[in-house]
Amino acid sequence: MIEIVDIEKFLDHSDQGIPVVDVRSPGEYQKAHIPGAINIPLFLDDERKRVGTAYKQVNREAALFAGLDIVGKKMVDLAKNGMKAGGRNKKLLMHCWRGGMRSESMAWLFDTMGLTCYVLKGGYKSYRTYLREFLKQPFQIIIIGGKTGSGKTEIIKRLYQEGEQVVDLEGLANHKGSAFGALGEQPQPSTEQFENFLFQEMRGLDAGKNIWMEDESRNIGRCVIPPELYLQMKESRTLFLDIPAEMRAQRLVRDYAAYEKEDLRSCILKIGKKLGGEKTGESLEMLEKNEFYQCILNILDYYDRSYMFSLHKNHEAFIEVPSRSMDPEHNMRLLLDRVVKKKLKT
Repeated sequence: MIEIVDIEKFLDHSDQGIPVVDVRSPGEYQKAHIPGAINIPLFLDDERKRVGTAYKQVNREAALFAGLDIVGKKMVDLAKNGMKAGGRNKKLLMHCWRGGMRSESMAWLFDTMGLTCYVLKGGYKSYRTYLREFLKQPFQIIIIGGKTGSGKTEIIKRLYQEGEQVVDLEGLANHKGSAFGALGEQPQPSTEQFENFLFQEMRGLDAGKNIWMEDESRNIGRCVIPPELYLQMKESRTLFLDIPAEMRAQRLVRDYAAYEKEDLRSCILKIGKKLGGEKTGESLEMLEKNEFYQCILNILDYYDRSYMFSLHKNHEAFIEVPSRSMDPEHNMRLLLDRVVKKKLKT
């Protein structure tokens, strides 16, 4: 059976555990895809190019014959892959780019093999359109602000364990947000894939209840926060956790001193122009002497001034929450107390 479904029904079926099959080329899939989707491409990248060239340079009929020539040789493998993906329930959700011939052709093949196929109307393009509209809705966001080394990510994790709604933007982006942010992280997704991960995360939340996020720049490494969400973040309630630099520096020594010196040196040089020649030279010299604490304090001077400028620029009003602890449990309680006592307008 083949059924054409809209994006909402498609996502509902996915939530129920029906596998999603992306029949686009590996290159399209690698760039960005619906999280959890399985790639069973009708055409490989070079094959897709060949069919597209036939369509542009000759006509539609020539493209069809080129496609049939390619697919005919691998129908058995495609059918086996579809059967494997369908599992015991023999059901699949399918899409291509715009819900055209690729998904229709694969649905026909899988249907012939006894699978039930739900084909996404409008394809992956409709998924992306729905994502953008979803992010335009108002969310009740609370921003956790704090200078570099304040442990905001750890607080986010503790809030999640506490049962609060959170979105770990840096976790989704595989980056900590600074020039040192890629150290110890997996390769970053594309911005489009980051948006897909973000959408998947926020779909499971109640927009009418508090959603905690870290204060971030628009760019987290190479990933860019969608404008629909970033504007809301700038206008959201903000709690600024204010921890002394000396305490933050000690924590950063623990986090970064174990990395290779050459990697740390490269990170310092990335911000060399912003640090200034003298500060950069001092920092590199301290690094070579294993004076990690002094090196980090030296760099924090720049990061702290930069963060405070950004905080005042992006958040018209924020509430300072002083702390002399690096314990994420303690600092989480400080932030929750401010919310519970209604010192933030709701």
